[in-house]
Amino acid sequence: MDLDHLTLLQEELAIFQECMDGDLGAPVEHCPGWTLRELAEHLGQGNLWVVAAVTEGHGRFQAPPAPADIAPWLAETSKVLVETLTVDPGTAAWTFAPPHTVGFWRRRRWLETLVHRWDAQQALGKPSELAPELCADGIAEVFDTFVDRQVRLGRMAAPEAAVRFTATDVGESWTVGPGEPVATLSGSAEQVLLALWNRLPWDRLAGDHEAARAALPGPLVP
Repeated sequence: MDLDHLTLLQEELAIFQECMDGDLGAPVEHCPGWTLRELAEHLGQGNLWVVAAVTEGHGRFQAPPAPADIAPWLAETSKVLVETLTVDPGTAAWTFAPPHTVGFWRRRRWLETLVHRWDAQQALGKPSELAPELCADGIAEVFDTFVDRQVRLGRMAAPEAAVRFTATDVGESWTVGPGEPVATLSGSAEQVLLALWNRLPWDRLAGDHEAARAALPGPLVP
């Protein structure tokens, strides 16, 4: 399924921006020690970091702290990000994993915002839903982008056995690690994505959690 990552990014940025009308001091459960304001600052700084990655060709940019009036600042970082990414997705850009194109950042920034939008809505007690077909792309990204990077950076050991993850509502499975799977964990695409991003415990998925964790101690994502 071809996804319009740029449009999806714009939609997620807009939903996150709506959360800025809420209590900015609300704690963010899955980002320990952060409030909604700090989550917004993280998102905005990440927006600017990606702008520099595309326009300056490196990943060394250090964003300044957000101003006291953070909501309009966040909106401006989102605007600049979208403008920067509104070029041919095949345009060359610095990235931390292949492909080294603007298209990489359209997808990566959308999925980053998707997860943090969920974080923000949870912090405010708002209902939050993630579409299964979109979650499937997020699950795929964990395995096609992050696992090898986590191993390369020494953040996790290389898997010694395989684990299969199955999203029952979209009928797709992903296997990570060598050999035949020693465990299969299954649930809705939303549940699998949130579990991979440490927003839900793995025992919310059906399957042999102990065998899966032994094979993949992680962390699978930053």
